[in-house]
Amino acid sequence: MITIIDYGLGNIQAFVNVYKRLHIPVTVAKNNDQLVGASKLILPGVGAFDHAMQRLNASGMRQTLDDMIIGQGIPVLGICVGMQMLADSSDEGVLPGLGWIPGRVRNFHSMNESSELALPHMGWNDVLPTPGSPLFHGQQDGWLFYFLHSYFFECAEPEHIAATATYGIGFSCSVASKNVYGVQFHPEKSHHCGVALLKNFAEL
Repeated sequence: MITIIDYGLGNIQAFVNVYKRLHIPVTVAKNNDQLVGASKLILPGVGAFDHAMQRLNASGMRQTLDDMIIGQGIPVLGICVGMQMLADSSDEGVLPGLGWIPGRVRNFHSMNESSELALPHMGWNDVLPTPGSPLFHGQQDGWLFYFLHSYFFECAEPEHIAATATYGIGFSCSVASKNVYGVQFHPEKSHHCGVALLKNFAEL
């Protein structure tokens, strides 16, 4: 069962619609009881890092999610700000992140090579997967996704980079460590590439 974590942020219904079209069982969890039975979890997110962390911490699900993901090894996919929340911290705020993948979320303007870029980075970009990344297979004509962000995930360990894209600089747009996965782009807005990625996650 794919369970989408609803803590008040993210386009929940778009993910539900994709999985229903794929005939993959999906449900939405707003509390701990509704997390029971999840075989895979999706953590969506939009907006600012601190606000997202505040909402998740206030949902009452934070401890249960730590146990399910870190303790039990249930796969999770963080999307957009949901991916950034996987990190230890962010340039955008002061609150600690979930710390499920070591790293820090950086502003593009903090990097000399991209200090003049228009932000947010918005639109379609090619994505280059790291060989063997399990979220990216079965797509013969390349991967193209829709982005809307001003921050990117800087991994503490290079082996956690699952895919890269370029906006002024090359940056990690997908991360993975054991059962924890994240994508900076919006698969729910990325047509057949997004559907393929969400299907791959369901089939891990």
